[in-house]
Amino acid sequence: MKILLGATIALLLGAVGLSWHGMREGTKEASSDEVARLKKQVEELRLEQDRLQLEKQIQQVRASEPVAPQVSASERDLLKAELAAKDAEIARIAEEKAKAERDAKVSQDEEGLLGQRDLEKSDGELRRARLIGEALLMGKVKEFAEDPQFGSFVTFEVVMPENVQTGATLAIRRKTGIIGQIKVSEITPEGAIGNLLPGFGSFKPQPGDELILPPQ
Repeated sequence: MKILLGATIALLLGAVGLSWHGMREGTKEASSDEVARLKKQVEELRLEQDRLQLEKQIQQVRASEPVAPQVSASERDLLKAELAAKDAEIARIAEEKAKAERDAKVSQDEEGLLGQRDLEKSDGELRRARLIGEALLMGKVKEFAEDPQFGSFVTFEVVMPENVQTGATLAIRRKTGIIGQIKVSEITPEGAIGNLLPGFGSFKPQPGDELILPPQ
């Protein structure tokens, strides 16, 4: 069909070419519109012929390409198994690497902790500072007041109600040091009140100071 179409186009090209030549030689009166139409028709036919030729060349190239060998089902299963084994090996290596990193971190933390304990054996203040810093937060100072009749006291926010009872003694923590102590005198739904205990010199609690259980 394509060969026949190509031949037909070739014949049409020849016929149109002859008609155009005849018009130029024999009919000088031909209109410019007719000449333009014929030129366009010839160009379209030439383009179609070029397209057919290109398609033919592509088919020839494809026909000359080697056919990929067929892979049997057993070979395909073997390739899948090898790929799965590679994936498992990669996952195993990644897990071993992660475990080694975790073990190294734990070992480093343990070494740091042991080193800290060794230092604390010879430095009681260092141990005390650690205990103060690690103590759980019981409350936070809201306001400090001095009253001639009742003495100095603070109002504070209770953070852990289960550990704060009337009569309990709380230490006032600022950074990693203790600047004073209070004795809880009253607990209300809005907060609590604590009276300053003597023995820490002249100091004034500030809003935000933390209240903890005194370290042993």
